[in-house]
Amino acid sequence: MKQVKLFRQYIWMINTLRLNGKLTLSQLSQKWMDDCMADGNPLARSSFNRYRDAILDLFGVVIDCEEKTYRYFISNPGVLDDDGLTPWLFSTMTVHGVLADSVAVKDRVVLEDVPAGMEYLSLIVRAIKSNHRLLIGYQKFGVEGYEKVVCPYALKLFHQRWYLLARTADDQMRIYALDRMTKAEQTTQSFTMPEDFSPKAYFAEYFGVLTMPIPMAHVVIRAYDTTPNYLRTLPLHHSQREIATTADHADFALDLRPTADFLGQLLSHGARIEVLEPESVRQQMRQMVTTMLERYRER
Repeated sequence: MKQVKLFRQYIWMINTLRLNGKLTLSQLSQKWMDDCMADGNPLARSSFNRYRDAILDLFGVVIDCEEKTYRYFISNPGVLDDDGLTPWLFSTMTVHGVLADSVAVKDRVVLEDVPAGMEYLSLIVRAIKSNHRLLIGYQKFGVEGYEKVVCPYALKLFHQRWYLLARTADDQMRIYALDRMTKAEQTTQSFTMPEDFSPKAYFAEYFGVLTMPIPMAHVVIRAYDTTPNYLRTLPLHHSQREIATTADHADFALDLRPTADFLGQLLSHGARIEVLEPESVRQQMRQMVTTMLERYRER
């Protein structure tokens, strides 16, 4: 069976159980046939058990059976709602499955461009998995390129670009954009990943990939018009919380290190977001807006 078809069936099973709660194998099989998942054929128990194991391996989703009713259900639904790899992988595969079934409308589905550097992704994943150092070639914008051996710690996806978090030979943590790599080779040198290192914790105090050593700040922003709804459905940061709401605006508080990535994101909302505090961040935003106005003065 084609891998794409298998993935589509895994996704179908997860979504069906999420939508319907608890189902017996007979009920699940009926829905399987109704949706023509296998040309209208029933869902055999042996197939169900294979899919159940594969779903656990791929997504960490546990499909349990209620002993008294013999109904199946997802016992850890939260794994699909956190901010880790599983929800992203599940979402990506769901979209892939939908589009695979929609070849006839491919010209009516508009996707974002994927930057260069994707060819290094699988190699870097293998090096991370095996704890082997990488020899990378890197070309920053506007400066001469170089080569360096690094210890690959983690990958981070941000604004459609992949970034590698790595430790250098002089024990510094650095971020490398895959689209600026000119080469990547796995070496025979291994390294030891610190047991107490957490990539998620490393980025927890930041928005984006810039991890500058600037002080933590309690940032309060005011969102106008429909922007509060966007921030509610897609928070800027895990620390975001709504602290005040009126008919025409809402205030949100965030605790993070306000790097250029974060300020740029706020600026992208234009006049629909205003920084209320701290005054230092408000001044930074004012300076950025002033600089923009200067560029647009009549010549």
